[in-house]
Amino acid sequence: MIVRLPPTIDARLIRLARLTGRKRSRLVMRAIAEFLEEQDDYLIAISRLKAKRPPVPLGDVMKRQRARRSPS
Repeated sequence: MIVRLPPTIDARLIRLARLTGRKRSRLVMRAIAEFLEEQDDYLIAISRLKAKRPPVPLGDVMKRQRARRSPS
């Protein structure tokens, strides 16, 4: 996949890669993965609202987040 970034975003990405010692591709993959997780959570929340299902307690959400981010 090829992604064309506006020059300002590309410059920021290059700077971040230099500062962190990571490759730009790794930073982009991480950003996309986090975006997709947020979108999944958003869609779940919207579907729960539409279905008038009860909210999920914050503690349960935090447990799921920790489980999702911990190495397997």
